[in-house]
Amino acid sequence: MQGGSTGIGYGLKYQARCISDVKADTDHTSFLTGTLSLKEENEVHLLRLSDGGTELICEGLFSHPNEIWDLASCPFDQRIFSTVFCSGETYGAAVWQIPELYGQLSSPQLESIASLDGHTSKLRCVLWWPTGRHDKLVSIDEHNLFLWSLDTSKKTAQVQSQESAGMRHYLTGGAWDPHDFQMVSLTCDSSVQLWDLRTMKKTDSIDRAHVRNVDYDMKKRYMLVSMINDQETTGTYCLLVEVTAEDDSGIHIWDLRKLKSPVADLPGHSHWTWTVKCNPTYEDLILSAGTDSAVNLWLASPSIHDHSVQDSSLTSQNRTEPLLNSYNDYEDSVYGLAWSSREPWIFASLSYDGRVVVESIKHHLTR
Repeated sequence: MQGGSTGIGYGLKYQARCISDVKADTDHTSFLTGTLSLKEENEVHLLRLSDGGTELICEGLFSHPNEIWDLASCPFDQRIFSTVFCSGETYGAAVWQIPELYGQLSSPQLESIASLDGHTSKLRCVLWWPTGRHDKLVSIDEHNLFLWSLDTSKKTAQVQSQESAGMRHYLTGGAWDPHDFQMVSLTCDSSVQLWDLRTMKKTDSIDRAHVRNVDYDMKKRYMLVSMINDQETTGTYCLLVEVTAEDDSGIHIWDLRKLKSPVADLPGHSHWTWTVKCNPTYEDLILSAGTDSAVNLWLASPSIHDHSVQDSSLTSQNRTEPLLNSYNDYEDSVYGLAWSSREPWIFASLSYDGRVVVESIKHHLTR
């Protein structure tokens, strides 16, 4: 289904690539986004959806010293977030705290909690422990994986362990497994690597060329019940965005227990598929965005889940076409996507020209 945006828009002053749901804000539907200007001082915007859902309000505007290439909100404190930034040829990462606003729009400077120093290669992203209050962070550069212990009260971050992925591999990003907190997936130019944080060793890999992004489904994908042993066996699905050598772009769904080939494929975009996000509540519901200036909403086929438990609000539609909607009235490539954890039928997208759009998909859930 093709369709223009009917969402709520907000314009940043400069170009931008990253946006994050403020998961710890349980009172508001909120997002953080940061700009990517070469010549001007960059900004972090705290955006909140109005109570009536008709307006996107800037609750705080903060100066940031460098171009922001990655931004992630802390899962347990709505005022804390991390950025990966660049100044010329130098990359860095830091954890920040938003100061108390007291109704001010233009607020004081961001408070620095900790710098994630020690990287010697180009930094890619920072990952927070997936849920709840925890002191662990992961940072990823082109060749290395760092595990950090963060103390927000003392404003310190200490390296617990680090390991190299090898000079032949150029890491591009990663995701933390929400079902097994000791595992992360790292994307690189030729594969997806599965790493165990306890040993800081690679345990397995998926050999695919030009993988750009990876995400996990937040829900348990299998619920296989053995009546004889009175036991349940659960499995995890991992979503990968892949661009092949021929520049064909697609989305591949993997069962992490069967890594030889994907269990399902989605067509992706007409140009590069850049990012993919799984819905935090509704199984099989996937967002993707790409350099074709579009955001696609997908419903993965229930047929790929033998014996799985499905959400009736989605599967009752009896669809054969996985594409639920394509939002295609953007004027630039779309690099940023974020589902709302508080209202999982709402998502925010960010195009490179600095345009934020918040959409509701609630009508797709009730048909």
